[in-house]
Amino acid sequence: MTALLIAVGGFLGAISRFTLSTWIHKKFSSNFPFGTLFVNLTGSFLLGWMVGKGLSTGLYALLEIGFLGAFTTFSTFKLENIQLREKRNHSVLFYYLVFSYVGGIILAFIGVLIGNH
Repeated sequence: MTALLIAVGGFLGAISRFTLSTWIHKKFSSNFPFGTLFVNLTGSFLLGWMVGKGLSTGLYALLEIGFLGAFTTFSTFKLENIQLREKRNHSVLFYYLVFSYVGGIILAFIGVLIGNH
């Protein structure tokens, strides 16, 4: 049953990431990867919030492992970093790295704090 919950959550998370990220990339056409940044920061906050809430085992499998595991994307983040470096777009790369890492940690922390209340 746990594997099924993870699979369903993963399917929904991947579809949500693709849809939202594609929409953001089209809406904000830029050299900056706003779509990936948005889904990763949103996922960081939501994961922190869910951890703070202490979800049941079933919801943990469905939402934290499945949905957010597929919604957030480390591989696309890394690929975009490489592409920005290859294009010598160092200022965008710098801000993308800072916003992603620092923003992700801060939002996860805020999510845990809010989830604990």
